[in-house]
Amino acid sequence: MSCARAVASRSLWWLRTGAPRPFSAYGRRVSVRCCSSGMVLDDTSRAAVARIIRVDHAGEFGANRIYAGQMAVLGRSSVGPVIQKMWDQEKDHLKKFNELMVTFRVRPTILMPFWNVVGFALGAGTALLGKEGAMACTVAVEESIAHHYNNQIRTLMEEDPEKYAELLQVIRKFRDEELEHHDIGLEHDAELAPAYAVLKRVIQAGCHAAIYLSERF
Repeated sequence: MSCARAVASRSLWWLRTGAPRPFSAYGRRVSVRCCSSGMVLDDTSRAAVARIIRVDHAGEFGANRIYAGQMAVLGRSSVGPVIQKMWDQEKDHLKKFNELMVTFRVRPTILMPFWNVVGFALGAGTALLGKEGAMACTVAVEESIAHHYNNQIRTLMEEDPEKYAELLQVIRKFRDEELEHHDIGLEHDAELAPAYAVLKRVIQAGCHAAIYLSERF
């Protein structure tokens, strides 16, 4: 096993288990207090829950736009059905967070129009590199989202896993499906994309910036 693959394997172990990493760029503790559907929240708890739902909604919206861009370029290719299947799951994710936005009266990020354009452009742009480019984008994005979900899971578990059982169930399910997409990308030659390592780093830097901005605005 090469050094790069060894590092990748260790990173995937962290993602799948949710184990703490030595350094986390996104490991801030968020105080959340929630119940099941229809819960009543104080101002502090409402703000914390809103922040989680807002950023997750934005992330799933962005993922949908990325897959839309990929399908616009590769929809008629041999990899089209693979991309469509992943996109269908992302549609379900977005539908669920749309419901949670209504339930908890959370406003979407003001950056939605920007993510609409950027997401589609990223999907289409990487797809123009071929199926390998599209899959490299999938690997980079889904790994970032899984890491982000793991941070939220740790936060909610530290607070009170019984109170947050419903939200934890949603996040865990979506985290696992994002990791499935990540694995599908690797199985379809993501690592053969031009300048794969550089492309992955650039995309993930953009994902971290998107998470930071969508939480706050």
